[in-house]
Amino acid sequence: MHSREEKIQAFGRLLDIMDALREKCPWNAEQTAESIRRLTEEEVYELSDAILKGDTAGECKEIGDLLYHMVFYARMGQEKSEFDIADCIDKVCEKMIFRHPHVFGPEAGKQTSAKEIADTWELVKAKEKGGNKTVMEGIPDAMPALLKALAMQEKARGCGFDWERREDVWDKVLEELREVREAAEQASHPEPTAEMTGEFGDLLFAVLNAARLYGVDAEAALSASCSKFRRRFSYVESGLRSQGRTFADATLSDMDALWDEAKSQGL
Repeated sequence: MHSREEKIQAFGRLLDIMDALREKCPWNAEQTAESIRRLTEEEVYELSDAILKGDTAGECKEIGDLLYHMVFYARMGQEKSEFDIADCIDKVCEKMIFRHPHVFGPEAGKQTSAKEIADTWELVKAKEKGGNKTVMEGIPDAMPALLKALAMQEKARGCGFDWERREDVWDKVLEELREVREAAEQASHPEPTAEMTGEFGDLLFAVLNAARLYGVDAEAALSASCSKFRRRFSYVESGLRSQGRTFADATLSDMDALWDEAKSQGL
């Protein structure tokens, strides 16, 4: 591992490279925060993918790529005389010190569990000067719906608004399931009604809540199910191809038989 001095030196090198790119590279020079925002989102997902795969080399690379983007944004802020990288670092340092009184404040040394910290996190943040005026304000509208739902549930939990017993969530899941079935059965035409759409949303929200309460990473769970579906569907496709057939030639029972074969083989 590197020494503290080497780490600081490496960060300084990145700042020097960014300065050179903004001043000497035509492509880098014309970029704006808006133009690289989508690229930053891709980098976040690539880092997440490396973490889920346990790819430590990839994780290292993607952290570097993401750090490069953060330095890029700070450099553009500096050019507008709005802020620079030191301002960004100072703000997050001040925030972390304020939010961790059990480490840096008068409560330093006090025995505190991870659960106690998580359960009071939003209450501590609410006291923060210059912070969000409401608990949900910090959740971006542009956030993917699954992540947004989980973020909202975690923030509510941090304020003490949560199920007393995790087992009680199943009544809510079943209630939402009944309501979505009723809305679907009452629809008079094949197109989804606003009520049906709303009930499906409520059901998904309740299922995500259940996953959270049972410590299941809903994003990772759904991703694993997608991978499983891909493997089994690919098996069906390959099986039909080996028989000289296509999906158009096969019946649903033919495809179901191949699907069951894939399951029996542990795919």
